[in-house]
Amino acid sequence: MTRQRQGLGRRGEELAAAFLERAGYRILARNYRTRAAELDIVARHHDQLVFVEVKSRNNQAFGSPFEAITSGKQRKIALGASEYLARETASTQAARFDVVAVSFVDGKPEIEHLPNAFEL
Repeated sequence: MTRQRQGLGRRGEELAAAFLERAGYRILARNYRTRAAELDIVARHHDQLVFVEVKSRNNQAFGSPFEAITSGKQRKIALGASEYLARETASTQAARFDVVAVSFVDGKPEIEHLPNAFEL
């Protein structure tokens, strides 16, 4: 991955975390690594644990950020979430999967949040 793409991803994750915090989410972890996947953001919202995948795009040449969350990517995130739950002894905790898309249009970020984007 190029440094430019890494920078775009980091910037998108920063913006997504700030967006979620303003919406009442409490960030528990960022870039949490498991054997299966890296979880971009783990947060708590009300009584639920939320695993948030963040996708950032400078343009739509490769599709929308939401289109990048394929069924294979969903499985990887779900496996990572299962490992997180086991490690953090939260296996009985209610959880969901959200996606935050950050698109930069003329250099300005546009953020879309899709709660319950997919199921385990």
